[in-house]
Amino acid sequence: MNTGAGQLWHAGLATRTAGLFVAFLAAAGVPMIADHWVYAHVYHQNLYDLDWARFLREMGWLPTWLIAAVALWLHERADDGPRARRRALYLAIAPTVAGILGEPFKLLLRRERPDVAAGFYSFRAWTDHTFSTAGLAMPSSHAVVAFAAATALARLFPRAKWVWFALAIGCGVTRILARAHFLSDVTLGALFGWCVAWGIWLWRVPAGPASTAQAP
Repeated sequence: MNTGAGQLWHAGLATRTAGLFVAFLAAAGVPMIADHWVYAHVYHQNLYDLDWARFLREMGWLPTWLIAAVALWLHERADDGPRARRRALYLAIAPTVAGILGEPFKLLLRRERPDVAAGFYSFRAWTDHTFSTAGLAMPSSHAVVAFAAATALARLFPRAKWVWFALAIGCGVTRILARAHFLSDVTLGALFGWCVAWGIWLWRVPAGPASTAQAP
């Protein structure tokens, strides 16, 4: 970790940690109040037969952002090769790391998809496919990847940040409409992806007057 980012992280660490803990509780706990109601009332049959829904779902597909990172590097390398490489790597690494780190959370929480128990919570036993995340839903992998990518793009292209987050929100909404995830799966995944992408940004970008909204 560079010195500037280290100083930024250690300043008020206890307060930051407490705030993050509260945010995670809010992102998972509060939406859980509405999970069953949303499952029962917010549904679109055969959702992914629709072009717009398939498009929004791809915002949570990791290869989408790996391809975008390559395109970013190809577009900017002629102006400043090293800077183009750093920016492209950030766009590739943020959703990749978030997606990888989200898998252990699924294994720990072990909550299954909503349709397993008709909209009620069902948890997989530790003895049942102990190290497989197939069929586990909390947090939503699509939301994790989509929000990590949106956060990275918001740092790289801040003037268009609402476009990136609108696409990420749309991805999460399709997962709820398709009954692939509870509302709280998506909200927790969104916060998780945002935190990971921001954490990588703080590690990469020095704190202080020299820092800018765009990656160096």
